[in-house]
Amino acid sequence: MKKTLLLFYLISLLSTSLFVLLQWINPKIIDEQLESKTYDLRLRLRNYLKQQAPPHDIVIVAVDEKSIDEIGRWPWNRGIQATLIDNISKDKPKVIGIDIMYTEKESPEADEKLASAIKKAGNVVLATRFDMPEGRNVATVPKDVPDFLWDSAFMEVKTVKGIPWKTFALKPDRVKPSLAEFSTAATLGHVYTHPDLDGCLRSEFLYLNFGDDCYPQFALQIARIALGVEMKNMVLYGGSGIGLGNMFIPTDLRGRVVINYRGKDHSFPYVSAADVIKGRTPAGSFRNRIVLIGTSAVATYDEKVTPFSTNMPGVEKNANVVDNILSNNFIRRSPGVIELVVIIITGILLGFTLPKLKALSSALLAAALLVLYVAVSCYLLIYQNLWINFLYPFTNMLSIFSIQTVIRFFHEERKAKEIRQMFSSYVSPKIVQELIENPEKAKLGGERRIVTVLFSDVMGFTTLSERKQPEEVVSLLNEYFKEMADIIFRWDGTLDKFVGDEIMALWGAPLDQPDHAELALRCALNMSDKLDQLQEMWRSRGSDILDVGIGLNTGEVLIGNIGAQGKKMDYTAIGDHVNLAARVEKLTRQYGTRILLTENTREHIVEVVGRGRLGHVELKELASVKVKGKEKEAKIFGLRALKSPQRAKGVS
Repeated sequence: MKKTLLLFYLISLLSTSLFVLLQWINPKIIDEQLESKTYDLRLRLRNYLKQQAPPHDIVIVAVDEKSIDEIGRWPWNRGIQATLIDNISKDKPKVIGIDIMYTEKESPEADEKLASAIKKAGNVVLATRFDMPEGRNVATVPKDVPDFLWDSAFMEVKTVKGIPWKTFALKPDRVKPSLAEFSTAATLGHVYTHPDLDGCLRSEFLYLNFGDDCYPQFALQIARIALGVEMKNMVLYGGSGIGLGNMFIPTDLRGRVVINYRGKDHSFPYVSAADVIKGRTPAGSFRNRIVLIGTSAVATYDEKVTPFSTNMPGVEKNANVVDNILSNNFIRRSPGVIELVVIIITGILLGFTLPKLKALSSALLAAALLVLYVAVSCYLLIYQNLWINFLYPFTNMLSIFSIQTVIRFFHEERKAKEIRQMFSSYVSPKIVQELIENPEKAKLGGERRIVTVLFSDVMGFTTLSERKQPEEVVSLLNEYFKEMADIIFRWDGTLDKFVGDEIMALWGAPLDQPDHAELALRCALNMSDKLDQLQEMWRSRGSDILDVGIGLNTGEVLIGNIGAQGKKMDYTAIGDHVNLAARVEKLTRQYGTRILLTENTREHIVEVVGRGRLGHVELKELASVKVKGKEKEAKIFGLRALKSPQRAKGVS
């Protein structure tokens, strides 16, 4: 058992150490392929438990199927798009974000109309494309970067002591802004996205490091204008966060935030671009609201895979980011301290506690801790917007419990095998099964117990063995032993041993049997009855007839595995009361009775005999004798079954 415990402690320590290490380094493949899936499930649970009303201040004007049907196929003439912007700006929205690229010329007239509409609105943010270098090459900035791009860069960038943020920041090597006539009339924001390894977009980069400057994300620029914050008051703290007026938005080392999606697509109000162009929207529909223009018709937009949807329009993804910035309620990722503490504490608790508990208790404890951690991780995400790692603490607890269960299974199986091997030849299958189901009852070491011991010996066996061939003697004995052993097992006795022609059995061990004396007497009577039947059978076939004496005694003995460790061990009982039972059996010849018992046994069955529970029997005191090796005399009693249905004479 000690070796088993040490093995379990070692495996628990290794498991806890492994998950502490995994939590510390948090491999990308695990985080973005497995942990992120548990995050998605919790996020969906949040939206099931805590549904949010669509935001009133953000609206999406979408080039949808209706718009394509009415206006024509996409892309539309820029003159039509200019009309769209003019009709929106008439309502005086806070800001207009256009999630459409204008990187190529169309016609001087159309381009002029669109540029004029953008300039007239005065609060337009244009999506700008930045390209990342392939492989691991360090990005180099081309020399022909347009001057107007710098007008949209952070004006103030601060380095936080101890954070080498430029090492972690994304560094694109190319930029493809909209044409100069559009870009100079608007504010620019990057729309670079990078999904996780499973293809799901959970995070947004709020800035990119292009050359010597850093450029804000598209939604960040929209939110800044909506809040009325000037560019000079938007400060980048590299690898730490962004100051937006009086607001601070924390980011990770790479400038990322985890998007707090409201739900699946169409969680924001949508207005068809066709209705705006044709003047079907009520006046004031966009007043003091944030308007994002983008495409949502099939095959016209950049589909985003999110925790809620596999085809969310990119413009709605940006709407979610704008909403998060305004509310400053991005999902925060735990730095890992909580998880490390949980892994260590639960690892130690389960590692040292489970082996000391029973199977049900250990299962309940492990289940309670697992359920508690699930509940806490869900609560923190749902109500505190805090994403703590679910996978490592949970898997460590589950692993320790599973390992403990497996080790316990093999230990119990081995123990059951030992019990079966040890007792199957001693006791009935019923008792063996009870010992296997309750192994704590099988105290295999030496202990003191009060038991009833039965000795049975064949009378005149020496003479018989001298007269008969050994094969005949063995055959006769085997026939006799088989019947007697079956009877002992029938009365739940422990068959201690066969010694030549002698049988030793006992009751009260290895299981506690409060009625051990009664069981032993019933067995003795049954053995006597069976012997009568055997004698009739032997007589009918002309065979030699065996007769036996049976002696019983009750008292405290030392019982357990006795012998040479690793060589020969027997489960047996030793002590004065065992010797007394053996010597009382020898007296059956002298007193001419088949069953003798001592006063010790009689005291345990007086009430049983008096009430007639043993049937029609006679229990009679025969004498007080001094048996060999004993100074004190012992009373002995003869027990026999009455052949007639008369009442038992009782106790004399």
